[in-house]
Amino acid sequence: MQTDADAGATGDLAPDLPFGIDFGGSGIKGAPVDLEVGDFAAKRTRVDTPQPATPEAVARVMRDVVGAYPESSAPVGVTVPGVVQHGLVKSAANIDPVWLGQDADAVITEALGREVHVVNDADAAGLAEVAYGAAKGVKGLVIVTTLGTGIGSALIHDGQLVPNSELGHLELDGEVAEKRAAASIKTNEDLSWEEWGKRLTRYYRHLDRLFTPDLLVVGGGVSKDWKKFGHLIEVDCEIVPARLKNRAGIVGAALVAARAEGTA
Repeated sequence: MQTDADAGATGDLAPDLPFGIDFGGSGIKGAPVDLEVGDFAAKRTRVDTPQPATPEAVARVMRDVVGAYPESSAPVGVTVPGVVQHGLVKSAANIDPVWLGQDADAVITEALGREVHVVNDADAAGLAEVAYGAAKGVKGLVIVTTLGTGIGSALIHDGQLVPNSELGHLELDGEVAEKRAAASIKTNEDLSWEEWGKRLTRYYRHLDRLFTPDLLVVGGGVSKDWKKFGHLIEVDCEIVPARLKNRAGIVGAALVAARAEGTA
């Protein structure tokens, strides 16, 4: 188990601060979140995602992550990299297929022994960007995308989330879009920034034609390299990098939990 410098305030931790967990293919990360400022209230804890990443194994790791903060007792928000409907996992394009049909809410609630609220990972990131980041105060339609192993998306209109949009699965050049333009594809195919920028241009122009958004926000870990590729994306709509970067999933998950409990 690791803690790192990806943190907000340190010191005494209030027990009622909502907790966010971001479940990814390589790591499971969590921290209590101060929703007044939209940042971690203590150093983030990270544990490698178990292999195989069965629901039971993942839930045990999440219990360890939460257990690193014994003073915390508030509800927990958990991101899942797939479609989540009423706690049930309905897609598993980039995680172990054994998750399909699983009641993630129930499995994780039992493991943690406290109230849990499960949300799609990109939706969590989108909510965080609207509440605290690049999309704060923007009226109309905002599309937040996360470029990583796949392409996640969040559709948000006037601050209200339309969940599980999965715009990384649109068809692009005869293929699933994330198989052409995800950050993992740049790495796997050894694309230059310019080559990847052309693919991203095709993808974001496609989104612009279909949805006419007021703002496109580009998130995921690669957003830290925005200066290397942002100027290569040629699209009429305003497009900006995410501000919360890798913090967005945890912050958004905590926000979901707090809203579900009526405390935010």
